[in-house]
Amino acid sequence: MRCPFCQFESTKVVDSRLTDPGDAVRRRRQCEGCGSRFTTFERTEGPMLVVRKRDGRRERFDRDKLVSGMLESTNKRPVEVSELEALAESIMGEARQLGGEVDSSWIGERVLRGLARLDRVSALLFACIYRSFSDLSDFEAELTRLKGESLPGEDQLAISVPSDPEASIERPPTGALRGAEGEFESVRRGHAGHP
Repeated sequence: MRCPFCQFESTKVVDSRLTDPGDAVRRRRQCEGCGSRFTTFERTEGPMLVVRKRDGRRERFDRDKLVSGMLESTNKRPVEVSELEALAESIMGEARQLGGEVDSSWIGERVLRGLARLDRVSALLFACIYRSFSDLSDFEAELTRLKGESLPGEDQLAISVPSDPEASIERPPTGALRGAEGEFESVRRGHAGHP
């Protein structure tokens, strides 16, 4: 695969991960010429994804259009392009699981939820355009919602964070004993024996 920065023909894979819905592989590559890193996605050719617009029109799902829309909302914010690409892949995978045809409002809500996990300010900027705020009260309502809503992952439970971020746990973990030189020795409890 050619490097997008210097067009050198040799790159190596430095990291591979399965994307969230499991329908694509995200690969971090490094150019052997200039040393730059970039991301590629490998996926099976699935059915065409279709988006139903608010006015009733149907059009092909455009991943690049989705990422560029998110880029506008994250301009000058601490969000990586690779995070937006991963979010777009996740949304596409979810759309495929739903049969390949989704409403544009469904996509907008998934983008809003994903951006809120990455950066709440970006989510608010996206909401201003996506929800077509008519006045400041709409903006204030969305801001209040984003500030007050806990945002666990789609398949996670919300957890509470300790009130004192400087607090540390000084005791060894449960089920661990100190060895002769202060190292932890694992003690298995309640597990089936191994052959």
